[in-house]
Amino acid sequence: MDKKALFDLIDRNEKTLKEMATAIWQFAEGPFKETASSKLQKEYLAGQGFRIREVPGVETAFIAEYGEGKPVLGILGEYDALPGMSQKVSAARESLDDQSYGHGCGHNLLGTSGVGAVAALKEIMAAEGLPGTIRYYGCPAEEILAGKVVMAKEKVFDDADACISWHPASMNVVWGCSFLAMNSMKFRFKGIPAHAAAAPQAGRSALDAVELMNVGANYLREHVSEKARIHYVITNGGMAPNIVPEDAEVWYYVRAPKRAEVREISERLFKIAEGAALMTETTMKHELVAGCYDVVSNDTLGKLMHANMVEAGPPKYTEEDFEFGKKLSALSTREDKKKVMSTYFAPDHVLDKILCDEIIEVNDKGAVLAGSVDSGDVSYIAPFAQVTAATWPVGTAAHTWVATAASGSGIGLNAMIFAAKTMAGTVYDLLKDHALVAAAQDEFKKSLNGFKYISPYEE
Repeated sequence: MDKKALFDLIDRNEKTLKEMATAIWQFAEGPFKETASSKLQKEYLAGQGFRIREVPGVETAFIAEYGEGKPVLGILGEYDALPGMSQKVSAARESLDDQSYGHGCGHNLLGTSGVGAVAALKEIMAAEGLPGTIRYYGCPAEEILAGKVVMAKEKVFDDADACISWHPASMNVVWGCSFLAMNSMKFRFKGIPAHAAAAPQAGRSALDAVELMNVGANYLREHVSEKARIHYVITNGGMAPNIVPEDAEVWYYVRAPKRAEVREISERLFKIAEGAALMTETTMKHELVAGCYDVVSNDTLGKLMHANMVEAGPPKYTEEDFEFGKKLSALSTREDKKKVMSTYFAPDHVLDKILCDEIIEVNDKGAVLAGSVDSGDVSYIAPFAQVTAATWPVGTAAHTWVATAASGSGIGLNAMIFAAKTMAGTVYDLLKDHALVAAAQDEFKKSLNGFKYISPYEE
């Protein structure tokens, strides 16, 4: 057999994969609540002959495995949705009546593509007698940057020789860049309630502590890296103005280009919180909700993924896809689209397209995108690379209702098939040529220069 046979297997399974992605789009389940979505993928892969392993303590995570021995090659999948993103497949804002969540980041496509890739790979491995182990990692809760971090804590990636993934976007390109490391933390202050008018001297305000902490954090901004980000929301400010607040909470994100910077800024933020508690005579507790690493992109794997994007050919959009894309595209100005596409380092000519129907090559090595992804933790455990596929019209911003609509449409579904072929082809090359695996491993070791991954939950 050859790679064409592999791609043909994915094409023959297209109807099933599109039905699965559509069902998950309709489930639209939030982080760590993806019960129906994970079950659908798990049962399908079990029926295809994959061994299924659960992940301790993470109900909606699983590993589907086929084969024996080395190399161990993983494809990462996701299936969680976003709050407030409920939307029909429509070019007008129309929320679904029975749900508030929606796939504004296309994770209904992201995971299903990986399922299609490993299912096709299994058939080829069996037919050719190829040695090695393939895995599909069903990863929950990416939207709160926790799923893969919790899975990494359980050491499920430790024996992987390489992992790959993809992400829905507006362009077909290898991501050679990094992303910001992040800590998500909640600070809870406990005070003493009192009548705010009759006996204010008897109270100690937890809200005062939150506000003083925020003042301190805003002064801290002057003394951190210009690429660092500190943002917060007050999630509990008290019950009523005439009661001195006994309880108050503020939720912080700290981001920076490297994990070590996030750790340092977080430690300074802890001191500010302690100072706020001291000033207000309250007590403070903090919780790490989630934390993730920056991304170490593996060039060896990235080049291989690009070659497979070219070999698979760009997404096969229909006339209906272009018509729907045109309607969605008309909702944004060219200037707005340019702002979005600049984050992908897109060449100018892409802006003139409705849908990106070509493979793009950019030089983003060394760049750091402003968002965060929990696949960064995997990239510090095993060689890792990822691509994007044009599941949305050019210039569509992620985490919007427009992205949700496109992710449930033929645009997203057809791009998903392209992504499945890209990932399947890449893993097939690694199974056939173990020298490629060795080269990726060698680059990985040089990139880390002796660094050993420590879970953010154990720092």
